[in-house]
Amino acid sequence: MKKGIIIVFAAVMLLSSALYADLAVTVYNQNLGVVKDQRSIDFQKGKFEYSLVDVPSQIDPTSVHFKLLQNPDAAALLEQNYRYDLVGFNKILDKYIDKTIEMVHEDGRIYSGTLLSHDGNTVTLMKPDNSLEVVQTEKITKFDFPKLPEGLITKPTLVWLFDSELSGSQDAEVSYMTKGMNWHAEYVGVISQKDDYLDISAWVSIENNSGATFKDAKLKLVAGDLNLVPDRPVVRREPVYVTGEIAQAARGFEEKAFFEYHLYTLPRTTSLANKEIKQISLFEPTTTPVDKKYVYTGRSDVKVNLEFMNSEENGMGMPLPAGKVRIMKRDSDNALEFVGEDRLDHTPRDEKVELFLGNAFDLVGERIVHDVRVIAKGVSEEDVEIKLRNHKEDEEVEIIVRLRLPRSKVKILKSNFEYNRVDAHTVEFVVPVKPDEEKILTYTVRTES
Repeated sequence: MKKGIIIVFAAVMLLSSALYADLAVTVYNQNLGVVKDQRSIDFQKGKFEYSLVDVPSQIDPTSVHFKLLQNPDAAALLEQNYRYDLVGFNKILDKYIDKTIEMVHEDGRIYSGTLLSHDGNTVTLMKPDNSLEVVQTEKITKFDFPKLPEGLITKPTLVWLFDSELSGSQDAEVSYMTKGMNWHAEYVGVISQKDDYLDISAWVSIENNSGATFKDAKLKLVAGDLNLVPDRPVVRREPVYVTGEIAQAARGFEEKAFFEYHLYTLPRTTSLANKEIKQISLFEPTTTPVDKKYVYTGRSDVKVNLEFMNSEENGMGMPLPAGKVRIMKRDSDNALEFVGEDRLDHTPRDEKVELFLGNAFDLVGERIVHDVRVIAKGVSEEDVEIKLRNHKEDEEVEIIVRLRLPRSKVKILKSNFEYNRVDAHTVEFVVPVKPDEEKILTYTVRTES
């Protein structure tokens, strides 16, 4: 057999003279990451090409920014080419159509000839005597190609053409945007036996499916809703599989305002492997007072909500990024049991958090419209009765009846309970209901079109 490239998942390395000096990664919660990398690059005087390897396969090549740190005007970046036609078995076969290859069968036989076609399962060869031979690829243990076909590479690569007045090693800053990176917050709370305090902790999960691994990087997370111009839809052809890792951190993230968003900085370096989910503590566990509230909005179910203020005096006070909140409670045998979850929106400090955990099993509401009257043209009135039943054996509850008034010209004329106007379109009644009792709320509402 001729010596050449033997494909048994052998790696073909693309050399680069770059040395990592400083790496920073900022991850957004919109499938976006920004990478800033300081590298030492060997420059040549005049025009020369340089290959930047180890870039993500999902890089946006139009976002690349290059800057020489010591002599910014001593070299000009003339061209950039993003090469992503990666080495693969089928691609190598494509490049060798009408060329000679050799194959070794599992029984030791050698097949040699001009490659005419392949379909993933079979290879068709023309032998030196012009006869054809079809070989099943599953029986082939080794393929021999004379050399790597032109244009194929082992890693996504940026190829730069420089015109330089310098020679020798120069420090440069490279930054770019990449898709395939995301993060979200996850909160776990344990509520006290009296449902009045919540022990809460938070983790952030960083997902890296960009196609590159970032080692010992400075990590920042940005929380907020940025305006991104949508690209044309791209069909993903390869499934993504991720593995989980929990990174134990002595300190959580440091938070500060940034533009109109919030920035969370990890005060140490960390590594983000490709196809990995990394979890890092967002803040130390804390305890905050909470209110458990029962809310009825017009259907049969009565909702169970937890409310607390995200304030420093309540043990909180950090701007909370959006994420899922899971609530647990200890049973009489001290085992933690799951009692509900909700999704938290981005919440600034000193704002109220309201979490919907589920529907109360022993509380029932029933809404009945007794009469609808047309008073005048465009004016109608409605008599409504809401029955609230408490089937708990020994607990009196207060049920908040929350009414949405969809129009501005809606007015409650009378009711047998006082109400509080929350905003222009919402009013709330607070109705106390004793164990095994039914309370009836009645009201009349007028609507003008």
